[in-house]
Amino acid sequence: MQLMEAAGAGDMVAFEKLVVRHQALVAGTVARMLGDNSEVDDVAQQVFVRVWKSARRYVPRAKFTTWLLKITRNLVFNELRRRKRHAVTPLQHEAGEEEMQIKDECGQQPDASFLERELQGAIASAIAQLPESQRMALVLRRYEELSYEEIAEVLDQSVPAVKSLLFRARTELRQRLKAYLMG
Repeated sequence: MQLMEAAGAGDMVAFEKLVVRHQALVAGTVARMLGDNSEVDDVAQQVFVRVWKSARRYVPRAKFTTWLLKITRNLVFNELRRRKRHAVTPLQHEAGEEEMQIKDECGQQPDASFLERELQGAIASAIAQLPESQRMALVLRRYEELSYEEIAEVLDQSVPAVKSLLFRARTELRQRLKAYLMG
């Protein structure tokens, strides 16, 4: 890739073009992996700092986006591990406890856009609970539309392993979203 070669030679304009061209891919992947919070911008920025620092040594063995997503994967997984070490207990009910149901006295039908937002929130929450490799495979396939081969390269896995990750992720999501799918 010419822009990467130019960036490797210290061309800041070429590097800025690279960032503009690929920032949506990186930021979108990071946001879907980490959820919407303040770390998304920081991690996305770290990805491009790493690209800049590695530009001189970059050898185009695969597509540039595959290499870029490998860097993204590494930094996202690092952030997820950091979060696990510094986890806080969420204020929510325990798995075995019953939630208190509030009866709707008005009997009005919920707004369709509210239901859509609720469903999207449930999907995002279910995806966030997947193991990181399954989540990354799902994000790359569903949102970034990468092929199985490209995902395998990003995750350093075989194509059958990626298919297995995606199968397990989809099975888990179906289970978690059962209430929405049956409605």
